[in-house]
Amino acid sequence: MNDEKGFMEIKMSAGWYMTISLQKSDRFEGEKEYVEIAKERGGQKRGRFNLNPKYARALGEALIKFADENGL
Repeated sequence: MNDEKGFMEIKMSAGWYMTISLQKSDRFEGEKEYVEIAKERGGQKRGRFNLNPKYARALGEALIKFADENGL
């Protein structure tokens, strides 16, 4: 894992990485921030998902609960 501020990379199999990063949107007024979760290999992102930062904690807690209930 890479623990730089605003960026994390988790190694998966076959050269794939899950990247979680804090991004800024230039598209909207006020430069809103969002959390981008993407599957990446060879510098190309696939399957991007943008998440409002206020839901990031709820997602993390739900993932931990799911893992605990399923013995993962």
